[in-house]
Amino acid sequence: MYQVDSTASEICNAGSDFMCDWIYDMTGNETLAEAVDWVIERPLKVLLILLVAWIINRLVRRAIDRGEARMLKDREAKLVERKGEEVSDGRFAEMQLKARQKDIELNLATEQAKQRAKTLGSILRSTSTAVIYAIAILIALAEFDINLGPLIAGAGIAGIALGFGAQSIVKDFLSGFFMLVEDQYAVGDIIDVGEAGGVVEAISLRTTQIRDVNGTLWYFPNGEIHRVANRSQQWARAVLDIEVAYDTDVDNATRVIKEVADSVWHDHLEKATIIEEPEIWGVERFGESAIAIRLVVKTEPGEQFTTARTIRGRLIGAFDVEGIEIPFPQRVVWMKQEPTD
Repeated sequence: MYQVDSTASEICNAGSDFMCDWIYDMTGNETLAEAVDWVIERPLKVLLILLVAWIINRLVRRAIDRGEARMLKDREAKLVERKGEEVSDGRFAEMQLKARQKDIELNLATEQAKQRAKTLGSILRSTSTAVIYAIAILIALAEFDINLGPLIAGAGIAGIALGFGAQSIVKDFLSGFFMLVEDQYAVGDIIDVGEAGGVVEAISLRTTQIRDVNGTLWYFPNGEIHRVANRSQQWARAVLDIEVAYDTDVDNATRVIKEVADSVWHDHLEKATIIEEPEIWGVERFGESAIAIRLVVKTEPGEQFTTARTIRGRLIGAFDVEGIEIPFPQRVVWMKQEPTD
């Protein structure tokens, strides 16, 4: 077995530098062996380490690019499916103006998905590159006999201090990252986050901006958003509990409600698009002064509110024509008269 000379071991990094050992064995010259070690062999090892790091970084970046393309492809497939459903429904032929608007909205959603995928991919690429090259640099420094213990310990202490001092910011960034990965909501979606709800106007890794119905712009740190109700994904539903008086013919009222809802469905209004035949689910409850009949309407995302208002507006005229009473609070008062002497 090959034995490393003790002097060569001291000179040649405990016998781990092959070229240094070989030069010392051939010449017995410590200065030459040490010069070869520091000028040739160790720099070559550093170059090899950096080359391996570059290759790993390229592979990781390629994997991230493929994931980004896959995520964008899935998002575009969903949007194309929505567009195909609208085309098959015949609304493009009937309302070319609305068709163009829907096409613009779908293209905008696609562009937003591209921007979100690019943002996420950029973050992942930057993070992976920093981690890979940081590890490579530490390994390279070890080749020059630099004690990494104090450096790593100092970095660890600094990291702990930063973690305690900026844990809320780190939480916001992590939440924003996973929100982008899971595609929970996008700019233009109508969401409810508990304390406020409205239209999403901007999204970043740290905050989400929401404009509510009163025009107030809310800034929510992503780490403080514990649950999200998205009212703008794929389709929406307007649920209307329409109240009529107790002496109303329920079958006749149900017929009128269905006719009004069907009229809105067939009109294909600009901001009140019903995508399926409206359904009457029947009597929902008995109130103090009225019977509630439930109407359920499936609409385009975000159009459920306008659709509900449109149906209610038409119901006022239809009820008036049919003589159906819109209920109001009623009380029965019993008066007892005491006999007088």
